[in-house]
Formats: sequence, structure tokens, C-alpha cells
Amino acid sequence: MQNATLQRHAASVGSLARIEAALRVLIELPTALLVLVEILVLLAGVISRFGLHRPLVWSDELASILFLWLAMLGAAVAMLRGHHMRLTAVVAMLPPAGQRLAAVLAEAVPAAFLLVLMPYAWDYAQDEAFIETPALGLSNIVRAAALPVGGALMLAMVALRLCRLPPRDVLFGFVLLAGLAAAAWLGAPWLKSIGNWNLLVFFVLLLAGFVLMGVPIGFAFGTATLAFLATVTRTPLTIVVSRMDEGMSGLVLLAVPLFVFLGLLIEMTGMARAMVAFLASLLGHVRGGLYYVLLGAMYLVSGISGSKAADMAAVAPVLFPEMKQRGAAEGELIAILSASGAMSETIPPSLVLITIGSVTGVSISALFTGGLVPGLVLALALGLVAWRRSRGEAVGAKASGTQIRRTLVVALPALLLPFVIRTAVVRGVATATEVSTIGIAYAVIVGLLIHRQFDWRRVIPMLLETAALSGAILLIIGTATGMAWGLTQSGFSRQLAASMAAMPGGWFGFMLISIVCFVVLGSVLEGIPAIVLFGPLLFPIARAVGIHEVHYAMVVILAMGIGLFAPPLGVGYYAACAIGRVSPDAGMRRIWPYLGALMVGLLAVAAIPWLSVGFL
Repeated sequence: MQNATLQRHAASVGSLARIEAALRVLIELPTALLVLVEILVLLAGVISRFGLHRPLVWSDELASILFLWLAMLGAAVAMLRGHHMRLTAVVAMLPPAGQRLAAVLAEAVPAAFLLVLMPYAWDYAQDEAFIETPALGLSNIVRAAALPVGGALMLAMVALRLCRLPPRDVLFGFVLLAGLAAAAWLGAPWLKSIGNWNLLVFFVLLLAGFVLMGVPIGFAFGTATLAFLATVTRTPLTIVVSRMDEGMSGLVLLAVPLFVFLGLLIEMTGMARAMVAFLASLLGHVRGGLYYVLLGAMYLVSGISGSKAADMAAVAPVLFPEMKQRGAAEGELIAILSASGAMSETIPPSLVLITIGSVTGVSISALFTGGLVPGLVLALALGLVAWRRSRGEAVGAKASGTQIRRTLVVALPALLLPFVIRTAVVRGVATATEVSTIGIAYAVIVGLLIHRQFDWRRVIPMLLETAALSGAILLIIGTATGMAWGLTQSGFSRQLAASMAAMPGGWFGFMLISIVCFVVLGSVLEGIPAIVLFGPLLFPIARAVGIHEVHYAMVVILAMGIGLFAPPLGVGYYAACAIGRVSPDAGMRRIWPYLGALMVGLLAVAAIPWLSVGFL
């Protein structure tokens, strides 16, 4: 009997593995090709318009159609690989029974969200069938079908993952969700009677509970929004699908996958390593020199990749071994790596800058210009702390002039790329989306012809990594857009505006309140979800109290960056530990002086608007 049970279990596991392998083949290669085609279409549009002076009228339209498919298939790849953003710090502290429940909820909540949403996604796609695209003359269902198809694929993957969990735990998880749904349905009259206080139930208690239990953030947003709309309003749930479509379809967001891929390219082609080697030849012989090299490298690399994880992964493996040889403690390395990640959040082309421009209407060109000096202010503050804390460490030999010139020649193509990107956007030669394709072409040429370091075998994995990260980000943006719509329709935004505008201290008092709020939000939600959710609510208030929108953007981005990299909740801190292969405990005490320096720098940026808008 026992042998028969084991055989059935093995057969079941084998069947699940075969189904997952088939889904992987079905999804991954088309998704990788989508990223590649998207790059080629946009690059062709740039070359045709600026090189041949014959614009392709259909290129943006085709890019928009492909982009929604890329977002949904990328989210499916992220689901397949377990790459959707989630908070795990609290789950790790739970007893084994709590961790098992969290593992079930992390799959059951997305399953419930997708099951409820799928019929409305299909209805939405059918409604879009009557709309014809202007340039290509296609039915808009060609684009909108990405929503139900991507949702169905994600649902299939969630079902596979649930099948691998203990059936009793899965049953308990769904019973718990059914109990919550029944309580909401029975309590609907009371929830309606308390007015906007019911927002606390859905968007504080329910949402926070899901996030703290490790439910992927995008699905936590979406589930809380569906629960709110279905329980206390008569709004058709198709609106959630349409808001998700709107949130994920902005052409400016095309820069997200393209800059992610560019960041992977500069690491693969050796451009990041060349920049670090040049900076080390200049500063490696002075006290704390490699700390300054790390800060400078993060400043420069952030201007290329737009992804903090890619930035840290490009810099840390190059510098950490030498810094350890000179006597630096592992905790100190993680502390300054995390702090430099927070410092570089405003350096273009940061994905958060692009997201702010998309959801608030602030000029991305102005944001790219305004982000350089605030990042420099925080880098100087971190440099002072690094100088004090590097006493007693060994210094390296001073590089000769010949060595410096040699490393400069090798690094020059990489050093020029951030300035090419910034100049092209600021001068209007290309948009933020288009300039990323120029950067990709530039990196490919440098890798092939100059560095001669281009591993073709890594291209498809890099395209898939790009799609997974982009899909995870874009799903958050889509569901957060739906949540922001629900909050706005409830009248919460007007109440928030009135209460914050009435706070004492004028514009600076409002700025201080915003700093506190976004440090907290950054530690819990990360930068992109927080700004998508609260940016449309708070930026109009900032303008009303006399704060320049670029100045306000710099302050809230830096505040979110500090929260993102501040332990014990900041997930960026744990990402830095993983990249540096150091235990989180090692850096927990050492990071606070760096965070204090960041806060001083942030207050300086908040108090002196010129630092953000002086070069606009």
C-alpha cells in the first residue's frame, strides 16, 4: 500500500513537471522574441525618423500592441520563475505553521484574483474588438486579448504551484479566503454606512495583511481593489481591467524593459567592469579610495541601467574582493552598497523617474535633468561617512600615469554612454523610450567591436530576465492604477488633499510630512508601487502649496530610496546582501551612519529647491 502511494505521488510530481516544462516552452521563447522585436521596431522608428527623415507612422502603434503582450507574458514568466515582488522579511520571522500558511496565501490570493478577473478581462477584450487601430487598421482585440491570455497563463502556473503544496494547507488557505469574502458580503451594509472609513478595512487591514504575509504586491493591490469595489460600490468590475490596461499601456513605460535589458548588456559586455577599473586606478591609493570608487561607479552605472539590482550586481563583484583584502568588514561593504543604492535613485534614467513621469505628467526630460545634483549631494554625504569609517584600512599602490591612461581608454565608451543618454533626451533628439534603443545598439557595438566581449548564449536568458522583471513591475503599475482610481472615486484624494494642505509649516511642513510617509511606503511597498499609488494624489497638492513638481519628485524618490534600503523591512537591503553574499545580520548595525548621512542630504535637498530645479 505504501509503495503504491509513493508511486502515485512520483507519477503526480512527474506529470506536474512535464506540464510546467511544456508551459515554459510555450511562453518563454515567444516572450524573449517579443522583447527583441520591440527593441528592433523602436530602433527602426528612430533610424527612419532621425536618420532617413521618413518617419514610420505605424511603429509606435505596433510597439504599443506588442508592449501589452510583453507586459502580460512577462508577468507570466515572472510567475513561472517566482520573480513577482513580495515582502518576505515578516514571513521569515513566523513559526513553521505561519510560514506554511504564508506559502499558500502567496499562491491562493493570485489564484482568487485571476479567477474573479478572467471573465471581465475577456468581456473587455470583446468590447475592444469594435475599435480599429488608426495606422495598421487592426481590431483592437489583437492588443486587448493579451489581458485574458496572460491571465490564463498565470492562473495555470499558480494552479501548478498549488498542486505541489500539501492539500490540507491549500484547503485551509482557500477556506480562509472564502471566510474573508463571506465576512465582507455579510458586513457590506455596515461597511457602506461608515463612509470612507471602510477604506481602512480594504486598503490598510486587508492590503497590509496580504503584503506582510508575502502575497506578491501586484496581486495584493488587485485583490484589495476588487474586494472594495465588489463590496461597497456598484461599479462594474470591468473597470479594474480597463484601469490595468491604462496603467500598463503608456508608451513611456516601454523604457522599463529596454533600460533593464541595457543594464544587463553593460554587465555582459564588460562596460561596467571597465568603468570600475578606471575609477579604481584614480582613487584606489587614497584612504577610503575604493569606497569612493563604489559610490562613483553606482552614480555612473545608475545612469545607464535604470535598475538598482543590476547596478549593484555590476559593481559589487568587481570591488568587494579587493576591499576585503584591504581590511573592510563584510558588514561595512553591505552598508555602503545599500546606501549607494538609495543615493542613486534619482540618477537618470531611473525607472522610478520614468514611472513618475508616466503617472503624474511631469516632464521626463526635466526629471532627468533635475535628478543629477540631488544624487551628487547624497554621494558627498556618504563619502564623508566612508572617509571616517575607513580609518585603519590598507591602501593600494598608486597607479602610474600609463595605467590610468590605459584604463581610461578601455573605459571611455562606457563613460560616454550616460552622457549620450542624458543629452539625447534633454535636447529632444529622442524620447526616454527611444534613447534606450540607441543605448542598446551602442552597447552591442562596443561589446562586439571594442571590448570584443559578447556572449551570444546569454542573449535569450537576458531577454527572459528583462521580460520577467518588466512584467512584475508593469503588473504592479496596472493594479496600483486600478487602486488609485478606486481611492480617487471614493473621495479619499480630496480628503487627503484638504488634511495635508491644512498641516502647519507651509510648503516645508508638507515636504517633511511627505518625507516621513514615503520613507515608510518605500520600506513596505518599494518605490514604483508607492509612487503609482500615491503620486497622482500628492503631486497636485504639492503644486497647490507652491512646490515645484520636479523638486517634489526628487524628495519623494530619495525618501522612498532610504525606506527601500533601510532594515529591517527594506527589501533593497536584502537584495544587496544577496548580491554581496553576506548575511543580513552583518550589515544591520553598520548601515545606520550611512542612512543618517542620507537623511541629512535629503533634508538639504528638501530645503534648497535650487538643487533640484537650478539647471532646468
